[in-house]
Amino acid sequence: MPIAKELTILVVDDQQTIRSLARLGLEQLGIGEILDAVDGEQALKVILTRKQPVHLVISDYNMPNLNGLSLLRAVRAHPPISKIGFIMLTGRADKEMVMTAVQHGVNNYLVKPFTVDTLKEKIEAVLGPLR
Repeated sequence: MPIAKELTILVVDDQQTIRSLARLGLEQLGIGEILDAVDGEQALKVILTRKQPVHLVISDYNMPNLNGLSLLRAVRAHPPISKIGFIMLTGRADKEMVMTAVQHGVNNYLVKPFTVDTLKEKIEAVLGPLR
């Protein structure tokens, strides 16, 4: 997988604070392009209308309009984008939620609040070394 500066990562969360914290962490890791969306509907539009691919989605589980699980299902069901890496972001390590997400093809999950080191570890588990 490409090194950090060649990656495009989409952060999806209805809370501005979480999107900002994720952006700061991703910037510290040297990620080349960081996009964000306030819910799954907006995220899906971003993914489907971009000319350049999104390599990884980091999405909150609980959001209005289209939640993280529904976004994951939509991504996995659409062949042109079905291989995008997907990390589910949650405020709680709910085993049932994690198992449901795994059944639908999530690559990893991240519990809020998170550190830059944990963020890096979760991303590298999906995409490989960032450097």
